[in-house]
Amino acid sequence: MSMPETTSAPGAPVINMGTAIRDGLLEAARRDPSVIFFGEGVEDPAALFGTLKDIGKQIGHDRMIEMPIAENGLIGIAIGAAMAGKRPVVSLQRVEFALLALEQILNNAAKTHYVSNGRHNVPLVLRMIVGRGWGQGPEHSQSMEAIFAHVPGLKVIMPAFAEDAKGMIAAAVEDDNPVVVIEHRWSHYTTSPVAEGYVHRPLDGPRTVREGDGLTIVATSYMTLEAVRAADKLAEAGHPVEVLDLRVIRPLNLDPIVESVARTGRLLTVDTGFRMFGIGAEIASEVTSRCFDLLDAAPVRLGLPDHPTPSSRGLVKGFYPDATRIARTAAEMMGLDDAKISAIEEDILAARKDIPLDVPDPFFKGPF
Repeated sequence: MSMPETTSAPGAPVINMGTAIRDGLLEAARRDPSVIFFGEGVEDPAALFGTLKDIGKQIGHDRMIEMPIAENGLIGIAIGAAMAGKRPVVSLQRVEFALLALEQILNNAAKTHYVSNGRHNVPLVLRMIVGRGWGQGPEHSQSMEAIFAHVPGLKVIMPAFAEDAKGMIAAAVEDDNPVVVIEHRWSHYTTSPVAEGYVHRPLDGPRTVREGDGLTIVATSYMTLEAVRAADKLAEAGHPVEVLDLRVIRPLNLDPIVESVARTGRLLTVDTGFRMFGIGAEIASEVTSRCFDLLDAAPVRLGLPDHPTPSSRGLVKGFYPDATRIARTAAEMMGLDDAKISAIEEDILAARKDIPLDVPDPFFKGPF
């Protein structure tokens, strides 16, 4: 799958997003000795899916703090360290593990700056991994960005591409606010050219990854990749659409989205998480309020259905939005006839060939 244009220097090495995150964290830690790493498995050979590989060898193992399975205490200690002048990076193997520390995250980390009248900051990075496929089911494959984005005081980012991930993770470490970084395992193996050395990407919101005038698609995290697949096939059929990678969930910068919808007249959102009460719902509501008179059709939202994630392949089929559903929905919104829509769907399915249902693309190496 072709990636969007990058801003890396010509000849930059092509690496995957997991490696880009690792490189961004390493560069941030080299520049600032106050950066320390907390987590369950930070010194494990698997190195949190390779994203912390050999960092201890580069900066010293005393800055890699292996913690017991006690997320509430772990994050509480990290918050205290942040208030005392450190810049902790907490890495959780799954986003669900943060549920055991919601009081620490939503009250202590998010509110300390406010309740101290600005006297204290919590420069804390909370990395959370979204799993999917391979039978992970209802408790290990949720995407819970809406929970964290609901709370003032937290920043929430969801990079989808390697170059963004490297620069945005460094920016998150340098930020004086608590930043929740939600990484999708199916995005860890996507590749693109990424500049070597220190890279910084402002946490400034949506980025246009495909251009078109037929419709605006706003997607998050891995769903951006599926939206790009759909957009490429729609463009080949003569119906280019615009795809915005949201990247930053909070603070939510709506201006680029409103500007795009003002050109296209149509909005389709694609959530990584649940459709009900999701990020797409907030975007659709705000866009409708801001430019109702410029809409040619009601906004449409795609996301997970309103029930827990199944474990079995048989039940999970159709649970997640994919490129075919995105393409069909977009095409219907643009008024394409069913024969043309079916041809686009068949083209997308033919490109997948016989890839198993719980594998996104040949680039995915697994596990989990």
